Amino acid sequence: MLSFLDPSLFHDIYLNLCLGIVIFMVLHALFLDINDPKNLQFIKICGYFLLVFSVLFIGLRPVSGAYFGDMITYARYFDYYEQGGSVITEKDWLFHYFMKFSSYFVSQSAFFTICAALYIYPMYRLSRSISNIYWFFAFLLLLVSFSFWTYATNGIRNGIATSLFLLALSFRNKKVLMYAIFLVSYYVHQTLLLPILAFTLTFLTNNPKAYLIGWFAAIPLSIALGGFWENLFASMGFADDRLSGYLLGDANPESFKSIGFRWDFLIYSAFAVYAGWYFIFKKKFRDPFYLQLFNTYLIANSFWILVIRANFSNRFAYLSWFMMAIVIIYPFLKQTFFKHQYLIICKVILAYFFFTFLMAYLYVGIK
Repeated sequence: MLSFLDPSLFHDIYLNLCLGIVIFMVLHALFLDINDPKNLQFIKICGYFLLVFSVLFIGLRPVSGAYFGDMITYARYFDYYEQGGSVITEKDWLFHYFMKFSSYFVSQSAFFTICAALYIYPMYRLSRSISNIYWFFAFLLLLVSFSFWTYATNGIRNGIATSLFLLALSFRNKKVLMYAIFLVSYYVHQTLLLPILAFTLTFLTNNPKAYLIGWFAAIPLSIALGGFWENLFASMGFADDRLSGYLLGDANPESFKSIGFRWDFLIYSAFAVYAGWYFIFKKKFRDPFYLQLFNTYLIANSFWILVIRANFSNRFAYLSWFMMAIVIIYPFLKQTFFKHQYLIICKVILAYFFFTFLMAYLYVGIK
């Protein structure tokens, strides 16, 4: 365990390390071609370094409720199971049985390192499935996403579940295995039912224009009808009874910088919507998997827009945001659209990371 480091420093160290890598990447783009052997070696080394470093740095952090949120709760569960306690929840039972099983063989610190690996490795695996050469760019974008740190250190179970969803997508050509992993992700955190159903719907109709119209329609519907949607979805009993608590509970001003209709986060969500629209409709990029990915994002994000005023609505936002980096970067790794595409990729990553960096130091909207 990295107990010699002050817990308050971990996020700063991680962000500034990523900043250094992003700056070096931009400098490479200014002087080297994307296929230059020096550049390919650089991105390969950086990619593997980030994979190992992020797992160990995040996994070996000290236990802290003040800086890592729900980590302290997971630590107490682990201690309870280590002392022989029986599984005490029927919700997300697979994660709790995994925790109890781990307590027989590994220390608490090793358990959190395994959790970090389960969170980060699927991001690497999906990135490699997209591009065997340029996977670093997708992996880096996932690691510098706005929500990455929160679900690596606080909402651990939710983060692992969404990463398992990404892992399933890396086996998209093996449908049985893909849905088996989807099922695992659901039993780790039942809110994954939303993106699973959304992705399944794209097999029935994969028309991005229809889903895009639905996304735009969700905005005035949310503004006009307000709490109607929270009550509707709560009455439907989506996932489990926690949803009703999230949807119908009083908004907690201590959990958010501001409450009500989150225009700031809607604009943030629109970055991926714009990227998908640009590549699909302006550049005529028609990769079938990308259409499914984009449409899944639109469905999940539309749901969040409808319940945007709910307490803990960030948890619903994350059910689309965890896909945002892939929606933005995927076309760049599959097809050449621009003369100086490598430099443009670096600018996109820099802008994407700058938002995360800015939010971390100037504006904290999600805890």
